[in-house]
Amino acid sequence: MPKHAISRLNRTHKLGVAGVAAAGAAALIFAAVPGADADQGKTQAVAVENVKPVAFSAVGTAARAQQATIAKQADASAAKGKAEAAAKKAAAEKAAKAAAAKKAAAEKAAKAKAAAAAKAKAAKEHRVKQAASRSAVRTAIPAAAPKPAVKTYPNNLDGWIRESLDVMAKKGIPGSYNGIYRNIIRESSGNPMAINLWDINAQNGIPSKGLLQVIDPTFKAYHVSGTSWNIYDPVANITAACNYAADKYGSMDNVNSAY
Repeated sequence: MPKHAISRLNRTHKLGVAGVAAAGAAALIFAAVPGADADQGKTQAVAVENVKPVAFSAVGTAARAQQATIAKQADASAAKGKAEAAAKKAAAEKAAKAAAAKKAAAEKAAKAKAAAAAKAKAAKEHRVKQAASRSAVRTAIPAAAPKPAVKTYPNNLDGWIRESLDVMAKKGIPGSYNGIYRNIIRESSGNPMAINLWDINAQNGIPSKGLLQVIDPTFKAYHVSGTSWNIYDPVANITAACNYAADKYGSMDNVNSAY
């Protein structure tokens, strides 16, 4: 091969190397140098292999930067996801605790309410039992009969006769208002202090006294308990005289003269 051809090829080779360096494809160098000898090919191959493709290097750096950015974004997304999951878990646990606390409070309130209701029921039952017990006691021990009102009588002949009749009724002594009144008017004219100082009784030292003119021995013998021992007392005098007349004549109603 002529020398000038070799020189031209060297220049062409240089241009090819520069183009390949710019393009980043080492294989094109060998295609642009046909017929080069083996040694020269080795030398050229070694030279070409030592050339770093500029375009590829730039692309790799950008890719790595992009990959780093993507990795950071992925890490951030993962961290965010973990944080959200942790927050969600914490919120769920908090909600569960709140629900458990609410349930416990409701159960406690229900127990307290039930206890209060049971206590109130027991108290009511106790009051009912006490009332029943008191009622049973009142039933077992009859109440004392009310005392009858004290009967009053006017302090006159009518009142004395009526009071005497009530005493006689209690003692079973017979006699009527008319029979008593009639004999009083005949014997003393209704004067409770009347005294006979002229008849046989007076002559014997035991004059007749009072409304129905009773002598002392007769008054004492036929005195009715519950009345006065004073022979001049109207009620005591009437009652003793009626008691004597009942014994001797059956009743004061049967007496129509001195007796």
